[in-house]
Amino acid sequence: MFKFLLLCTLAVASRAEIAEEEDVLVLKKSNFDEALQAHPNILVEFYAPWCGHCKALAPEYAKAAGILKAESSSIRLGKVDATEEAELAQEYGVRGYPTIKFFKGGDKESPKEYSAGRQADDIVNWLKKRTGPAVATLTEVTEAESLIADNEVAVIGFFKDATSAGAKAYEKAAEATDDVPFAMTSSDAIYSKFEVSKDGIVLFKKFDEGRNTFDGEPTKEKLLAFVKANQLPLVIEFTEQTAPKIFGGDIKSHILMFLPKAASYFQDKMDQFKKAASGFKGQILFIFIDSDVEDNQRILEFFGLKKEECPAIRLITLEDEMTKYKPESGDITAESITAFCTSFVDGKLKPHLMSQDIADDWDKNPVKVLVGKNFEEVAFNPAKNVFVEFYAPWCGHCKQLAPIWETLGEKYKDSADTIVAKMDSTVNEIETVKVHSFPTLKFFPAGEERKVIDYNGERTLEGFTKFLESGGKEGGAPAADDEDEEVDGEDLEDVDTDSDGEGGDDGHDEL
Repeated sequence: MFKFLLLCTLAVASRAEIAEEEDVLVLKKSNFDEALQAHPNILVEFYAPWCGHCKALAPEYAKAAGILKAESSSIRLGKVDATEEAELAQEYGVRGYPTIKFFKGGDKESPKEYSAGRQADDIVNWLKKRTGPAVATLTEVTEAESLIADNEVAVIGFFKDATSAGAKAYEKAAEATDDVPFAMTSSDAIYSKFEVSKDGIVLFKKFDEGRNTFDGEPTKEKLLAFVKANQLPLVIEFTEQTAPKIFGGDIKSHILMFLPKAASYFQDKMDQFKKAASGFKGQILFIFIDSDVEDNQRILEFFGLKKEECPAIRLITLEDEMTKYKPESGDITAESITAFCTSFVDGKLKPHLMSQDIADDWDKNPVKVLVGKNFEEVAFNPAKNVFVEFYAPWCGHCKQLAPIWETLGEKYKDSADTIVAKMDSTVNEIETVKVHSFPTLKFFPAGEERKVIDYNGERTLEGFTKFLESGGKEGGAPAADDEDEEVDGEDLEDVDTDSDGEGGDDGHDEL
């Protein structure tokens, strides 16, 4: 009997000993199941100590944990060092950092991916939406004031009849929105406080005009569009925290202003940019990027820009394929930006394709050096079989491949019909081949058909040789949008991360 009681005591003690750091539960394989039993609704971050994104998230994640704990919420936040708990990370399919999953109701089989922003308010709002009613009911003025004060953006539906068609559409829109809190009221005092004279919907925000009132017949679709168009500032700065909102939104056309924040002309340029932005709300997202910030240098490179060329304007679409546009004028005025955006919306702009100049000695070495200006002529030469590596100078996988690729070039340097080549895709772009990750290897066989074959075999001299000798059959596949390399709109966000391994390692470095 004594032994039984001792075992029970020890079991209870072990369950109680889940360590916390800044109100965040420290989870391991050994206590993970216990944590899910003790805290049925728990958000878990799988992180790596060296990951820059994880370090940036840490204070906001801890702040969110503290907010929930202070409210005596049943929702808790936990974290797992995926480099130490590799088995646990593998069990939940962790391939990059941070990976954040929500375990609801103690269900460990199918956790939901966290999909909102990386500010404390975003985290708290997303979790509350996942565990409570989509629409909070407000009966007191102080409740409405607190909702507005505590959130960057909040939406209040003013409905005397909560069963009306408009109120029902409002609830459906709330259920479909993760990152903005929705509330509803029928209180005369709240109507009066916010000068609302009839039923309607108002979005309150701590920037720009301060509030937006929905106009029209409320439907779920129209309300979602209203919130999406107004929940972000007219101009949003690209940072670690805002990136999820920028890339996770429905607006996939982004105009970027690269500008040093410390410059004396900063405010003037920002005013011009914001003035132009007001005419394209809901169509084009206006984004400012501080060109002096070290972490943003890869983005400048992605657009073929150097710090000394800033301020500069570029536009990009993040649909099925990324397409870049460059204004003809370097002027940054509301008028020039408006004209540029209008031409884009009207479909009158041509994509901007970067290219270096053709070097005099581009074909001197065994591996030929291609640029945008000579690619078409060389790669689609009907008399030649051309094997091309599309690389980035900063890409770790490309650096590992380099000596093997040079050896392959040496092997075929005297071939009459085979060319081994390379192209720096950070400064050269072509219409016929969209490069989404590095290195990308493609084979352009001789003939008039302009065929393109992806190389998917081993990155060894033997593998490359078999591929070439078989005419692109051994280790090859018809060129297609490979799922692992597809751009989904987040690659610009990850443009400075994946080359150091933070995005996982599948043999490619994402753009």
